[in-house]
Amino acid sequence: MEVLHWKECEEKQIDKFPYKGKQLDVIGTSIRWLSQHGEDDSGVPEYGLRFFTIQPKGQIPIHNHFYHQTMYILSGAFECWEFDPDTDELKKKVVCNPGTSVYIPSMQPHGMKNITDEPATFLCCICNVYDEEQML
Repeated sequence: MEVLHWKECEEKQIDKFPYKGKQLDVIGTSIRWLSQHGEDDSGVPEYGLRFFTIQPKGQIPIHNHFYHQTMYILSGAFECWEFDPDTDELKKKVVCNPGTSVYIPSMQPHGMKNITDEPATFLCCICNVYDEEQML
């Protein structure tokens, strides 16, 4: 068993996020890895729990990833976006407040923005899930 306080975890700024071969700007966003286990072929843990802080008007642009994720909003308010995977057109925009959870399936293009005047935080649990074909 490993026990630690979130402030004991190193805070790392995220400056760029890849999407369709391009490096897109991430604004005012930091991450602390609270736990992680295993690793896939690209350096992403098989499982992880992360603590994000996004500064006022900060945002994570459109992106996608192989792993599934669930975000749980702790403080502030976020505008969360879902994009069409074929056209990158905005499909859905939802304001999420503390106590809200947001599930993002594997490869679903998404992004978010802090819409408050204070730093906003959320927990993000990630898990790689493989279909039977990938496990052979």
